[in-house]
Amino acid sequence: MIEVTRETKETTISVKLNLYGKGNANINTGVGFFDHMLEALTKHAHIDMEVMCEGDTHIDDHHTVEDVAIVIAQALKKAIYPVEGIERFGNATVVMDEASISCDIDLSNRAFLYFEMPMDGKVGTFDVELVEEFFRAFAFNLPLTMHLVCQRGSNKHHMIEGAFKALAVALRRAVTANENAGIPSTKGVL
Repeated sequence: MIEVTRETKETTISVKLNLYGKGNANINTGVGFFDHMLEALTKHAHIDMEVMCEGDTHIDDHHTVEDVAIVIAQALKKAIYPVEGIERFGNATVVMDEASISCDIDLSNRAFLYFEMPMDGKVGTFDVELVEEFFRAFAFNLPLTMHLVCQRGSNKHHMIEGAFKALAVALRRAVTANENAGIPSTKGVL
């Protein structure tokens, strides 16, 4: 079990993570919709994860969402790198009713995010612009290369949940064991 904590003036966060788990989640960030998204990520990545956050949500949810992404990514970094004996690349397209979201990742140890999703307004009280903030902080702190594209959709809840689930499945595929892979790079290091 990997454990990472982070404390700033804005948030206090603890993450415990088992990369090869059963999808068990214990999530409490103080942001209900975000908890729901992290539970979907955990379930579909087959990761066991506990996330506890006390944040300055009396201001807004921005610091909580971004900082939780940083800490989850740091925990995954400890679990994944150096990359050896796994597939490295993963992709998935997840549909939720009218929404279709694709996620392609490379556990490249290089940070990059291509994000193409219409994100404005709210889902309940959650500012949907924070979705891109989550994925950017996640990609840049793991680090990995991620392309996340909404191919179609009109329901914001479906599109956002589809994005978290697509990342989950792509990640699960990328960390699939492959004993023949060695270090999956022509450079010999990732």
